[in-house]
Amino acid sequence: MPDKGLYIITDHRLSVPSILKKTEQSLASGANLVQMRTKHETHSIDKAHELARALKTLCSQYKTPLIINDDIKLAQRVEADGVHLGQHDANILEARQQLGNSVIIGVSCYNSIDLAVKACRQGADYVAFGRFFYSTSKPLATPADIQQLRHAKNNISVPIVAIGGITPENGGQLVAEGADMLAVIEGVYGQDDVALVTSRYLQLFNTPPHQSN
Repeated sequence: MPDKGLYIITDHRLSVPSILKKTEQSLASGANLVQMRTKHETHSIDKAHELARALKTLCSQYKTPLIINDDIKLAQRVEADGVHLGQHDANILEARQQLGNSVIIGVSCYNSIDLAVKACRQGADYVAFGRFFYSTSKPLATPADIQQLRHAKNNISVPIVAIGGITPENGGQLVAEGADMLAVIEGVYGQDDVALVTSRYLQLFNTPPHQSN
């Protein structure tokens, strides 16, 4: 599990070739963590499995963990490096039992420090807060206060992920307040020059790009 950096989350609105192309461009420029996010209305089970397999191969080439959003069974099938759980998904103990002790388990905590503390006690490897800014990907997501990051940093020992409308222009203040990782969808997958924008996010952490095999 990376302790800081850029966490890219795939945009299910794009075609599979576009997702793979932009993911590789971001990985080649130094992205630290990849999450595959799907929606049943845009990805059938077979398509989701195909995409997950391709992303796993890509992430392995760049020695970068692949996280599957929500779907524990899919994470098992493709031997993903972890799973991300929301409020209405399986709980951490169930995920750990099914996936084993070595996988990464992340949890959405929205704007609740209490949820984050509870998740840490149950064995979460990272916790995510947000949205911090208006998000085109999740416009109805629960708003979070930037000041909560500072509070979380003082009470939580695992990496803290910030999500929601984050750009290279506004992400610096989140890092300054305690965010260890910045999670973005539109910020990478909605951009024409993925390499450039990835580098701009990474500059907020002074993180050098890593190399593929």
